[in-house]
This record gives sequence, structure tokens and C-alpha cells, in this order.
Amino acid sequence: VCRLKSSVSFLTRPDRPNLAYHKLKGRNPGVIFLPGLNSNMNGQKATALEDFCNSLGHAFIRFDYTGCGSSGGNFEECTIGKWRKDVLSILDELTDGPQILVGSSLGGWLMLHAAIARPDKVAALVGVAVAADHLVTTFKKLPIEAQKEIEEKGEWKFPTKHNEKGYYSLTYDFIREAENHCVLNSPIPITCPVRLIHGMKDGDVPWQISMQVADRVLSEDVDVILRKIGQHRMSEKEDTKLLVNTVDDLIDKLATL
Repeated sequence: VCRLKSSVSFLTRPDRPNLAYHKLKGRNPGVIFLPGLNSNMNGQKATALEDFCNSLGHAFIRFDYTGCGSSGGNFEECTIGKWRKDVLSILDELTDGPQILVGSSLGGWLMLHAAIARPDKVAALVGVAVAADHLVTTFKKLPIEAQKEIEEKGEWKFPTKHNEKGYYSLTYDFIREAENHCVLNSPIPITCPVRLIHGMKDGDVPWQISMQVADRVLSEDVDVILRKIGQHRMSEKEDTKLLVNTVDDLIDKLATL
């Protein structure tokens, strides 16, 4: 579906870059989609969820982090901490009442932080290939020489199949700052329902991370759904259907609560 750019709105913030977002009004619980690294709000999962919420009459928001997509700011200056604040800005400024956060990859890491920071507002979580701590863990697995070289150059190029260059580039400062936001080293104070979907053929983020998240969160209402042939992006028709059905079930669950 071709979406017109004119339908994008901007959340202006006095001390931070403007955030581009697309909002559907509707009833609660609302659904908010958090994209992955180097992704934006126009991905297949985001638009499929929007169409679904539209058909149900539920509120929905998709947005771009600072330095990504149509939002203001410079990607090179971004950090996990800044993106975490973006998610909280969206939650605080654009929503009322309970919200279901759907986080893809790095967005899954950020949704955990949002749920910790806003327990009264975040009613449930759905992670797709959750990449909690993943960039930091991957960096620390590099040989010490490689880590030193990245520190000296100030830049880390790590391989990816998802762009033409074959790598993503992050600053060394990004990795150092990200260490402050690791969540898997101790219990995660989240008590709402959590659903974690992960492909076992994910070549970017190991599915075992979803198992770790499930183990670490305090909530007892946690399901992990592994798809044997699922890839990282989980964008096959059946994957999208699973995601939509998972959100649908949570909406029903929250309605009966």
C-alpha cells in the first residue's frame, strides 16, 4: 500500500528534534509500533498493524526515532538513551490510557525500557526478534584487538544483509552509551503480559535472547513463540498474520481484565 507522506504529523519538543509520527484515533488499548535499527515507521509490520487497528477501531501510532526516517536530528549523534526518550515522548504526549507496545529488534529493547519507566501506561508488550543488549553483547565478543581498533577509529562497522553496503556503521560512543541500558544482567521489573516472537533462522539476533528476556522479566504472563523457519525481519505473510493475531489476543485479554 502506498502511503502519502502528507499524512505524517510531527511532535515538536522544545529541547529535542521533532519526531515524525502517524496516528490513528480510536479506542484503548492503543497500539504503538517501535521500529528496529536503521528502520522506519513505513515497514511492513507497522503498516499491517495499522490496517488491523483501523479495522478494529483501536488507536495506533507508528513513528520514527530521532535521526531516522522523517524525524529531525542526526543519526550519528543518536544513542539508545535518546531513542528511549523518544519512545517516552510519544507515550507521554500522544497517548491516553493503556497501550500495547510492539517492538521490532532494537525496538524490542526500547519497549522494555518504556515498560520499566511507564508501568501505569504500558499494558502489554509484543517483541519481534527482540534485540535486548544485543549490540553491546556482540561488541564485547569481538577480539580485544578489534575492540581497541574501533575505539581508536571511533567507528564500528558490523556486517548486515539488510543494506547495499553490507554493514551498519555505529560510533564507538554509541556502544559505550548503550552499555548503560543493558537489561539482561538482572531481573527486569516488568509485570504486564509479554509476548515474544522470534524466528529460529534469524541470522542477526539469536532467538535465545527472547528466551533470556522471558526468563528475566518478573511477569508470569509470558509466552515465547518460535518460528522454525522465521528470518530476522519476520515479514513473510504467515509471520505478519502471527503478529496481528498476537496483538488481537492481547487486546481481548486486556478488554476482559
